[in-house]
Amino acid sequence: MLGAGVFAVWAPAARAAGVALLVGLLVAAVVAWANATSTAQLAAALPVAGGAYAFGRARLGPWWGFAAGWGFVVGKTASCAAMAMTFAAYLAPQAWRRPVAVAAVVVLVLVANRGITRTATVAAALLGLVLVGLAVVVSAGASASSWPPLTTGTTGTTGTTSVRGVLESAGLLFFAFAGYARVATLGEEVRDPARTIPRAVTTAWAIAVAVYALVALAVLATLGAQGAADSTAPLADVVAAAGWDWARPVVGLAAAAASLGALLALVAGLGRTAMAMAREGDLPRPLAAVDERHGVPARAQLVLGALVVALVLVADVRAAIGFSSFGVLTYYLVANLAAWRQPSHERRWPRGVQVLGAVGCATLALNLPGTAVTGGLVVLAVGVVGRAVALRRARQTEHAG
Repeated sequence: MLGAGVFAVWAPAARAAGVALLVGLLVAAVVAWANATSTAQLAAALPVAGGAYAFGRARLGPWWGFAAGWGFVVGKTASCAAMAMTFAAYLAPQAWRRPVAVAAVVVLVLVANRGITRTATVAAALLGLVLVGLAVVVSAGASASSWPPLTTGTTGTTGTTSVRGVLESAGLLFFAFAGYARVATLGEEVRDPARTIPRAVTTAWAIAVAVYALVALAVLATLGAQGAADSTAPLADVVAAAGWDWARPVVGLAAAAASLGALLALVAGLGRTAMAMAREGDLPRPLAAVDERHGVPARAQLVLGALVVALVLVADVRAAIGFSSFGVLTYYLVANLAAWRQPSHERRWPRGVQVLGAVGCATLALNLPGTAVTGGLVVLAVGVVGRAVALRRARQTEHAG
């Protein structure tokens, strides 16, 4: 949840909504809370690998589950490549960025294949570096001798702060909170899941909201909305504006750690979702294998790691991930609908919360930039057609036999 986005999301959010990105952050936080509670409620009752893919299948049917799983796996595979390239951009010269990104993917896949305890330990260490960097940014902003008022630059790029601009900023900022799904995808490996998962999800959400609010205030108060919109590295510019030039390497190191942390979490979540889909035949069944020694879907993680490496080497990752946002919102839309269908004895929150989450996801998805919506719909359609063809062939083979 505190990944590379916290270092980059402020510029596009400010361009969309100006200082009203604070309202967008609030909207994103509310939608994320509804999604988090739905995810926690489902995971407590259904502690299995796969997250919304498994929940959608259990409560809504196979096609709903497939829509969630397909959007997550395809979109987040591209996001893994983007995180690897972001890490390399902070630490390597231009000519070495792709090799460094490949090395990062290989190392983290190997870490993930050593077991969930090893993965969690590395993730915690990376998070510690990120929090140190963010603390430096907030402290630098607080120490700035002359803060522009928060009313400076209140308009987005259209010249007015519109509802559309606020919703677009909320759609961008929403992904600051999306990491709680990773807890649900690990349901089979959690002790006392009915108690642990809801506590972990809601606590993580609360911490992330507080951290993002502090960082948003530091960015806006130090740079102003227009300065944030024009910045290519908003948090580095905050420390520079405060005269803390010595802190720029600290921010760079924290951004690199955040990219690695996000990449590691994505590898773990993708592996479990791919494993769950393979169990049901929605992906090749060999990907369902679990390593007996370490208890992880090592084969799925290795295959996904290879796909990420291929994307890093041959693709323009920035263009490839346009559909990722749409896919994640589809994933959570299915989760909210599945939670709405849960019987009363499994419920922890009223159905109105799931309605809020579903409506919020649909609204934010439709207010994303047009290319993201189009790309997301195309990717979803490709998956649906592919599954329909595979099912038809399976039926023909069965009848022929």
